[in-house]
Amino acid sequence: MEQKEWLLLELERVIQTSRDYKQKALLKSAKDLINEQVERIRQMEGELDGTLWSPRNWNE
Repeated sequence: MEQKEWLLLELERVIQTSRDYKQKALLKSAKDLINEQVERIRQMEGELDGTLWSPRNWNE
């Protein structure tokens, strides 16, 4: 998640220096989207691990 942290820090830096409300709103939305995507990836990895290690599916 190193890339996520770097990207969020860069977005925050640009948000702090921006004077345009619309740009700030867009950048904050981008931060929210990145966080949501990271959470979805984490959940899907857990689901994949659970599916692969389910004894119920070993005979299929």
